[in-house]
Amino acid sequence: MKYRLLIDYEVIEFLETLPRRDRLLLRDRFVAIQDRPRLFSDYAEPDSVDRRVDIHICGKFAIKFWEDFADRHVKILDVRFADQPCG
Repeated sequence: MKYRLLIDYEVIEFLETLPRRDRLLLRDRFVAIQDRPRLFSDYAEPDSVDRRVDIHICGKFAIKFWEDFADRHVKILDVRFADQPCG
């Protein structure tokens, strides 16, 4: 079953600073994560309320997302360069 994709506004602002090729790469990966989020979990960490938050490394980027199974949402929380800590 497909999830609804929700993207944090700060992620959108970050994408606007990137070259077109990187924006397209990330957009395509967001759609892939939307279809099957667990396939794109390279590792996970708990958030402040002990929910599982997944991190996926996509080339030079780290994508931080949360699979909200109850609401059928995938929430893209953060995207950073992979060599920088996710906020």
